[in-house]
Amino acid sequence: MAFIGRERELETLNNLYNRDGFQMLVLYGRRRVGKSTLLKEFIKDKKAVYYTAIQDSVSSNLEMFAKSIRETFNDARYANFNSIEALFSALGELCSDDRIVVIIDEFPYLAESDSSVLSVIQKHIDNEWQNGNMFFILCGSSISFMENKVLSEKSPLFGRRTSQLKLRPLDYIQSALFTPEYSYEDKALCYGFTGGIPKYLSLIDPKLSVYNNIIRLFFREDGYLFEEPQNLISQEYKNVALYSSIINAIANGASKFSDICNETGLSATTTTRALNELISTEIIEKQTAITEENNKKKALYTIKDGMFLFWYRFLPDAISLINLGKGDKYFVEIVDDLNDFMGSVFEDMCRYFVLNIGIDKKLNSTITEVGKWWGTNPRTHEQTDIDVVALNHRKKEAILGECKYRNSLLDKKVLDALREREGLIDKRYRTVQYLLFSKTGFSDYVIEQCKDGVINTFTLSDIYEMI
Repeated sequence: MAFIGRERELETLNNLYNRDGFQMLVLYGRRRVGKSTLLKEFIKDKKAVYYTAIQDSVSSNLEMFAKSIRETFNDARYANFNSIEALFSALGELCSDDRIVVIIDEFPYLAESDSSVLSVIQKHIDNEWQNGNMFFILCGSSISFMENKVLSEKSPLFGRRTSQLKLRPLDYIQSALFTPEYSYEDKALCYGFTGGIPKYLSLIDPKLSVYNNIIRLFFREDGYLFEEPQNLISQEYKNVALYSSIINAIANGASKFSDICNETGLSATTTTRALNELISTEIIEKQTAITEENNKKKALYTIKDGMFLFWYRFLPDAISLINLGKGDKYFVEIVDDLNDFMGSVFEDMCRYFVLNIGIDKKLNSTITEVGKWWGTNPRTHEQTDIDVVALNHRKKEAILGECKYRNSLLDKKVLDALREREGLIDKRYRTVQYLLFSKTGFSDYVIEQCKDGVINTFTLSDIYEMI
């Protein structure tokens, strides 16, 4: 399959490669996000030593690492090393003049096999490598390890890296490149259930309908995503049941900390620790209402990862039927719920869209931050929210938006409700524009109201075509 997307990331890698002297990049991100694929695309026209560490003894890692060096340089002298020290010394000699990329993928596994490896790398950077021409890349899927052991101030490698890059899921625009023949609605749904993870997007068969792809990937025992959440959790954490229970509680509507504790029966201490770890792996997200980031009472926990969100929304009740080979029949029953699932996904897409066109001066204010707001409307004493809040902090201007992922036209009721929410966010901000986003379209009344430029409407096709 052809390499898709990641133009900015490739540009970053090539810019570092083209600099003179020793360079060091720390690349990390959740599993399946495409780190290895990106690195292999980057080095396809370069001389490189690419080693993927394994969960085994240091001697096994040394043997495999030596094999990678030997294959790159076609030199039998590098058949064996009796220590990491000796191997790294040889790499320093090989990279003293020629520009060579040295990649250690799944680096946490190597560090687990030899606890001294970070200090050894530090020593070789300081004493040998910095005088050579190596482009050294450490890559890892354990986000907590890479941030706490490699990038933190307490790490032996602190101050040695030239750059770091946290690889994130693809946005909805780049995700759509995997399914060019699909409709915008189908592209959006693919983005929703994959969360923009390249591995999952690459599994979509464009010759099949989006519904048949979902059935094939989720609702069959042999489906790649049928057991994916449990596989990922087990690779990160020992107590799978604990973390799964928290994710399940949030999926079922427990968004406040106290509600999560009550739903799971876990102590506050255990819940706090587990939530922090789930946030670090970007499965869960802690959200605050924009302009009220310091108000702890307004902190909500949501499932950030699209694949996890889809799985915990639809799969738990389907397991028995999937095991009977009747997952497709269950899927037919939940098709009508897909619009509801896509509601929060569509909101995220719209916020991303607004930030992009806002900074490009296509709105009534230049936007530098986009989020959402929720709280009590003092006029009605009811809980309410605003799906899109875009801010210009310098001018204290705000743009408010509402998103509806429905098969019906967005009508007067939604527009009036949005107008009524003016003044609910920070009083320092003056509302300069209203935005309406609809999957399907807008009523004649809403379209008529857009003539003064204060109200703007965008369909699903607009948010794909205008970026």
